Parts: sequence; structure tokens; C-alpha cells
Amino acid sequence: MTYEREADMTALAARAAGVPPDRRRWIGLAVIVAAQFMVVLDVAIVNVALPTIKTDLHFSQESLQWVVTAYSILFGGVLLLGGRMADLLGRRRLFMAGLALFTVSSLLDGLAWSEGSLIAFRSLQGLGAAMLSPAALSILTTTFEEGRDRNLALGIWGAVSGSGGAAGVLLGGALTSALSWSWIFFINVPVGLLVLAVAPRLVDESRADVFHRHFDLPGAASITGGLMLLVYAMTRAAQHGWGSAESIALLIASGALIVAFVVIELRSRAPLLPMRLFRLRTLSGSNLSGLLLGGALFSQFFLLTLYMQQVLHYSAMQTGVAYVALTLAIILFANVSQALALRVGIRRVLPVGLLLAAAGLVLYARLPVHGHYFWDLFPPFVLSGIGMAFAFIPMTIGALAGVKPSDAGVASGLINTSQQIGGAIGVAVATTVAATYTSRYLGAHPGAHATDGAALTHGFAIAFYVLAGMAALAALAATVLVESKPALAGGVDEEPALGMAA
Repeated sequence: MTYEREADMTALAARAAGVPPDRRRWIGLAVIVAAQFMVVLDVAIVNVALPTIKTDLHFSQESLQWVVTAYSILFGGVLLLGGRMADLLGRRRLFMAGLALFTVSSLLDGLAWSEGSLIAFRSLQGLGAAMLSPAALSILTTTFEEGRDRNLALGIWGAVSGSGGAAGVLLGGALTSALSWSWIFFINVPVGLLVLAVAPRLVDESRADVFHRHFDLPGAASITGGLMLLVYAMTRAAQHGWGSAESIALLIASGALIVAFVVIELRSRAPLLPMRLFRLRTLSGSNLSGLLLGGALFSQFFLLTLYMQQVLHYSAMQTGVAYVALTLAIILFANVSQALALRVGIRRVLPVGLLLAAAGLVLYARLPVHGHYFWDLFPPFVLSGIGMAFAFIPMTIGALAGVKPSDAGVASGLINTSQQIGGAIGVAVATTVAATYTSRYLGAHPGAHATDGAALTHGFAIAFYVLAGMAALAALAATVLVESKPALAGGVDEEPALGMAA
């Protein structure tokens, strides 16, 4: 049975069930957004529970970071491959396969009995997320035509994605305090099962309308290996030093694999990532902004959680509740963001959002040792939330502007990859900067020790200033590269050989 026929039969079944097509696609959006929320949630939800996990499963301090890193390596490394697989094998098919793997591995995470088992199951969970996330975004792109409806759908998507990190910290604190750390993973299981049950009825199947079904194995191997190695190298360098021989060797190896991938793609007749996509200036600008903003904002959550728990001595529950202001700001301003993007264009909205995010980071850099929530944390939380709403939504719109339906999956994987790899780089840089300047403070103050709030706050402050610089560079990139009127879908010609058998 062809995919077109399968999609037609799904639509007929929906009409027979009395669900209007227009209403059905918005219900389908709710389904894929619920799955995406789980993915984003799991990037942050673990952080608050790490001390409890360390005690219960007898993790060493060095191994504990792998609970986060194992997920990040597979998630960031396989996103681009997952997006292209969705285009070629079927978007709904890969969405459901990724969701099934994510749900099962979440259950296994909660049942983990040792540090090795939890790290292994977190790796599987990251792989499921890398299959699920780009497939979900490409389903949205192919379901809603470019214009008002797609922008509205992306506004909902952006609000959920932007607030997921803050909600993850809140939910992680609540579940860990009220029940146990296992429930930060068990909570995914009923949601995943529900989405798996309703998705076949509400989400149509689709795949790229191309003449070939050849898979670019050399390209897939080089970029997946290169990105996974890059995330690992960044994490290791932050822990053991950037100047160590092993860190330098890993970074060189990851760079060589990524360069090899570009060479392979330029020569391939059926590329994993068609290089012609980068002729779309708005797509390129959005991805560069996403890389830089991902580095700034992923690190923001990491440093703020440390500040609240180590300097202000907040409990896991208090840390989670503190993020409510940021989460609500994102949700409340997401609709404003997508409306402005439609009315005045993303070129005017995106740089403003990035500059607001940078301003929020500057305020975080000025947090005092004896900070007060409403005077010191609340204002930058609100400002950051508005900035994230005004940045992530137009950024996602721009990353998909002008993209042909046949490339929806790979373009979705690309913007997700940009943000995740940026996040890995940002956390590594922020960790290194904070540790370096904390050490310098201790050297200049002989009576101080490593747990002093003043020493920690000094390190965090310098790191926040560096992250603010990254967000400001993202605003500059958006201003220079994003077009006032992006090319419409189909506006970029394919290479002559595209669509031919390899």
C-alpha cells in the first residue's frame, strides 16, 4: 500500500468517525506536542534528582554526570539522522517507533538497580527522543501549510518546548520530594501509552516524495559519530580540562568526522543533509541563532539550579517552584510572539527576543550571595521567559521557512541538532568558566573554601556574562542573516542529481 493511499484511508476513517479534517489536525497537533513536551522535560527533569540518585544507586561523583550525558550524546548525535529517516521511512512510523522506545526506556530508567543500568537505559531514552522529536516537528510542518496556521501551530510548539525545561525542574523537584526519583521517569509511561494509542487515528502518515529510497550510510555514520563524539568531548573537557591530550584528541576527531560529513554530502547523489538548504538565508540564520541561544539557555538552567541549591540552600521542591515565574512568562507571551511574527515578520521579532534573553543573563550575573527571590530572581526570570518566547518561536518558524515537504524531517532534525549541540557546548563552557573563576577567587581570598557562597557566586557571575555574550551574538546573527521575506517552500532548486539513484 502506498503512503498516499494510506493517508487517504486515514482521512476517510476520520470523516467516517465524524471528526472534521480541520479540527482533526489540531487534535493531532496536541498529540505530537504532548510527546515533544516529554522529550524537552526529560532534558531538565533529572538535574534536581541527581543527589538522590547518587545516594540510592551508589554513584561516584565522576559517574553521576553520565546520567545526563548518556541521554545528551544519543539525543544530540542522532537527531539529524532521525529527521532524514522520518522523511524516507515515514514520519508517523518513526514518530511512533521513537515514542515506543522512549516510553519503554523511561520505565526501565525508573526500575534501574545500578549506575550501569541507569546509564544504559538513559542512552536508549536519548535514542528514542532523537527519533521522536524531528519526526513530530516534520509532521507539524507537513500538516500545516506555510503561513498563519503553521505559525500558530509553531507558536504552540514553541511555548511547549520553551517551557519544558523550566517545567522539568519544577516537576522533578515535586516528584523527588513527594515520591522518589524513579517517578521522574515513571511519569512518562502513561503519557507515552496514551499518545501511542491515539496517534494512529489522529496523525496521518507521510514521507518524502522523491524518486529514490537510498540511504546515505557514509553521511549518516560520519555525522552521527562526529556529533556524539563532540558532545562527549565537550563534557569530558569540562570535567578533566581542555588542555589534556585526550580532550584535544577527541575534539580533533569529532571535527574531522564533521568535515568528512560535509565532503560526503557535497558529493552524494542522495545526501542525508542536502547542502542546498543552506542557500536559504533565513534557515541558516535561524540555525546559527539556535546554536548560540541553545548554548546560552541550556547553561542558564544548569547554573541557576546550582546557585539556588548551593548558595541560597533551596530544597529540590523550592528550586522547582522558583521556576514557575519563568514558565508562566513563556506560556503567556508565546501567543504574542507568534502573532507578532505573522504581522511584522520574524526578522524584527527574533533579534528582540534574543536581546531580552541576553539582558536576563546579565541580571543573573548580578545575583548576590544573599539573594531574595522576589527582588533578585523574579525580575530576570520574567525577562528571560519573555525573551525565550520571543526567540524560540520565530526561530523555529525561520528554520522551516522555504523548506520543501520532502525535506521537512531533515530541516526539523537540523534545528533540533543546532539547539542540542549548542546546549552541550554551552554547558561545557559555562562549567569551565565558573570553576576557573571560583578557583581564582579562592586563590585571592586564602580564608575562603570551595563551598563559600561568595566564591561560587563569583564564578557563576562570570559564566553568566559569557552566556549573555553568546545570546547577543545570536541576536547579531539573526539581524544579519534572517530575511524580511523568506523564500517560500520550493524556492530553492535541488541539485541536478537529487532524486536519482545513488
